[in-house]
Parts: sequence; structure tokens; C-alpha cells
Amino acid sequence: MFSFRRSILFCALTVFAAHLALAQSTDSSSSSSSSSSQAQQAQDQAQQPAPNPNQGAQTVQARIRARREARRAQAIHDVYSRLYELHSSMGYLRWSPGPGVNGHGQQRVTLYAWDTGLTRYYGEKLGITLNGRGYYGTPYVGIGGPLNSGVTNPAISVYSFMAGPTYRFIREPRYSVSGRVMAGIAHGNFSGDTNRVPSQQFGLYPDSNTFIISASAPLDYHLTPEMSLRLAPEYVATGFGSSVQNSFGFTGGFVFRFGKQ
Repeated sequence: MFSFRRSILFCALTVFAAHLALAQSTDSSSSSSSSSSQAQQAQDQAQQPAPNPNQGAQTVQARIRARREARRAQAIHDVYSRLYELHSSMGYLRWSPGPGVNGHGQQRVTLYAWDTGLTRYYGEKLGITLNGRGYYGTPYVGIGGPLNSGVTNPAISVYSFMAGPTYRFIREPRYSVSGRVMAGIAHGNFSGDTNRVPSQQFGLYPDSNTFIISASAPLDYHLTPEMSLRLAPEYVATGFGSSVQNSFGFTGGFVFRFGKQ
């Protein structure tokens, strides 16, 4: 009986010792597996490239540049997408009103002008301009004039109508630079203030019609998308008196844009 109890106790202790050893082995294996997993994660993190501290700043700068370019493109479109452009200007021209008297040769006179025109654009660069203007001046023809007419500074005038292409070479939100070439017809009135004495006797051209050619470079400064200030240096050629008058001057005034393309 005693031997049987000791056998049972021994078996129980053996089972308990085996269970304890198995639990310790499982915990050790789990701990080893966890340590191995943590070591692998640390190794993977170490192998990943380090983040670039400048990458975020470069991304922000790229977004700022993109927004700036978008605003600039929109501002350019707001100004140059208008269908029509109306300009109203004053002008100045140094011009020869005639061949002169008694071999004294041609003189130069200052002509002042009004100038107006309408441009129809086909896109944001190319347009066709219709232009009308009038020039006025008072050349000096000598004391008393011919035949004692009493005319010293007769008033003369030249009126013209021209048409031609305009092309914008530079388009910026605040300014633009264009090229414009026009040709047409001019009418000269040289005898309206000579007391019925023929204008040729004053060394002036006879009243007549002839060609006129203009080449200019309008520079516009935009006050708003609809209005600008304009200054246009200009070359003008006319053909009065069977000769060619080559002259230089400028026009300056306001530009008004309207309509949508």
C-alpha cells in the first residue's frame, strides 16, 4: 500500500516536472522568436534610405513656382485675349512740306497730329489695324511771301487713311512691345491759307493725293487689363511732288481693349 502511494506520487512529480520543462522551452522559443523578429525589423529600418531634409522644401518651392506661373499665365490671358483694341493718340512729325523756293532747298517743319485706329486681333499676337490721322503745321515761307501776298507762315494739313498688320513680339502682364506696318493714301492741303496764290510759289507742294507708308513700334504699359498707355516711335514716308519724303516722329496716347476672342 505504501509502495503504491509512493509510485503515484512519483508519477505525479514526474508529470509536473515534464510540464514545467515544456513551458520553459516554449517561453524560451517564443522569446527567441520575438527577439529575432525585432532584430530583423531593426535591420530593415537600418537598410532604408535616410529621409532627405531638403526634399520637403523643394516640394514647397515647386508648388510656389507652379502657382506663380499659373497667375502669370492668367494675367497675360486677361490682357491679350481681347478681340478689339482702340487707340487714340497725339502725334509729332518732322516733315518736308515742299521743294523750297529759288533753289533754297527743302525745309523741315514740325507737324502735330491726331491719330486714331482700331485693331482686330486674330489670337493674342496678330491683328489688323485700320488707322486715320491728320497732320497740321505752319512752314515759314519768307517775309511777305510771293507777290506781296502778306503770307509768312501758311497753315498746311495732311490727312491719311492706312491699314496693315500689327504683331505683338513681347507679351508681359504689365507691358507689351509690338511691330506695326501700314500703307494707304494721303491728301495734302497746301494752298488753303495762301490767299489764292498757288502753293508752289511758296516753295510748297501742290494740293494732291499720294501714298503714305508707316512703320512703328508701339510700346504699351498696361494700367488695367482694359486700358494702357502707348508710345510709338514711327517712320513715315509720303510721295508728294513726285518725290519721297522720309520722316521720323512718334505718337502717344491711350489704348482701350474690349470684346472676347
